[in-house]
Amino acid sequence: MKSSGIMICVIITTLLFAAPVLAKSNVKEAVVKIYTVSNAYNYHEPWQMWGQKIFNGSGCIISGNRILTNAHVVRDQTFIQVRRSGEAKRYTAEPEIIAHESDLAILKVKDNTFFEGTEPVEIGELPEIKDKIVVYGFPEGGDKLSITEGVVSRVEHTKYYHSSAYLLTCQIDAAINSGNSGGPVIKDDKIIGVAFQGLAGRGFENIGYMVPAPVIKHFLLDIKDGRHDGTPDIGLSMQKMENPDMRRKYLMNDKQSGILINKVYPDSPAEGVVEAGDVLLSIEGEKIENDGTIELRQGERTYFGYLMQKKQINESVNLEMLRNGRIRNGNIVLTKPVDYERLVQNERYDKPPTYYVIGGLVFETLTLNYLMEYGSEKDWYLNAPKELVNFYINGEPTEEQREIVVLVKVLADEINVGYHDFVDAVISYVNGVKISRIGDLVKGFENNKGKYHVIEDIRGFKMVLEGKKVDESRNRILKKYKIGADRSKDLTAF
Repeated sequence: MKSSGIMICVIITTLLFAAPVLAKSNVKEAVVKIYTVSNAYNYHEPWQMWGQKIFNGSGCIISGNRILTNAHVVRDQTFIQVRRSGEAKRYTAEPEIIAHESDLAILKVKDNTFFEGTEPVEIGELPEIKDKIVVYGFPEGGDKLSITEGVVSRVEHTKYYHSSAYLLTCQIDAAINSGNSGGPVIKDDKIIGVAFQGLAGRGFENIGYMVPAPVIKHFLLDIKDGRHDGTPDIGLSMQKMENPDMRRKYLMNDKQSGILINKVYPDSPAEGVVEAGDVLLSIEGEKIENDGTIELRQGERTYFGYLMQKKQINESVNLEMLRNGRIRNGNIVLTKPVDYERLVQNERYDKPPTYYVIGGLVFETLTLNYLMEYGSEKDWYLNAPKELVNFYINGEPTEEQREIVVLVKVLADEINVGYHDFVDAVISYVNGVKISRIGDLVKGFENNKGKYHVIEDIRGFKMVLEGKKVDESRNRILKKYKIGADRSKDLTAF
């Protein structure tokens, strides 16, 4: 890893002396360094936090005395400062809006003297492949502004590392290193992207990615009302139809192409309009090919979902479907954000874990955060319980199962002797109540009128605790383990 980092630095230094295509000086003056102090939640001890960490990122001043940056630069923040390029003074800033799914954020600075002498940088358009670009930022290895040049290599959908959302990106050959995140990518003196992730290590050389202008514009339009609603999703499980026998089976003619609908997830905006077994032919009149792509521009294709991702939440979209050989049209309102339909949530930020403690048993909603605490970013999936990892990768919600509720640990006490090694168990029933969400678990305990509490996991293993002893142990266990409350704030209504 170290030798790879040295190679990247050498390449960047060389680029600095290449033939200049730099933007006007007002761009340089609008670039800021961001200093973030963060404190993330501990998902294995959900009433605690991990402690402060400090890291840096980049940003750029845009209209309205706002700073545009990446969400991951200010994730789990407790304190933020910003400094303009070429200046010494730092100013306190705070997040105004954070959009984790698109990895974008807006910061505000209360002291307006911070913006004196600067001009906001406008947002441009989606660049073409081979367009020359300039990346501004403050990567590690120095404290001064770094300016590197490159070209746009690809325009396509890619998984955003921060959120796991599958959104439009641009690949660029200007290296993106730690500290570059949030910095503007400039073409013709306008922001055409925000640097946000890169590929590093053996086999990768100068592969960086930016959040492109259309995603930025979608975000800025979304937050005009002061609220972030997100990027729409349709809530369907689909597959490609590249096999000719499959197309014939679903009565498609030679001129038709599309994707097969396998499931309509609970609460999907498409419920009542789309059915499993339908073939989705087009969206808003744009033809979907059998590989699941649509034409982005002449000679360029990308993921068909982009036709919905360009919409705002609560806007409508028209679908053309093939059902039993007959074409049908339907209109749906896009009320749900991307990845809403996951059984196990992707990584969460800025929100505490949802947990409940009773009789020393600690229950929690399963999230990717919980699994990632089993190791580093690179190997957590090797160490985390395979059953839980499988729920994360392959689990799908049903009407009966909306979340996975896990027994995280047993806080040792005389009341729970014999159960101390019961960990990572997926809970199915509490006192006969089927557990679809963690709220069901709380109700199962607190509405129980019997003498005993009976907890059952998906393997049929049971734990039995006497209700009276559980009530008597509450304050004792909370005090012993220095826990402020027996549940997270989002469960106080139960």
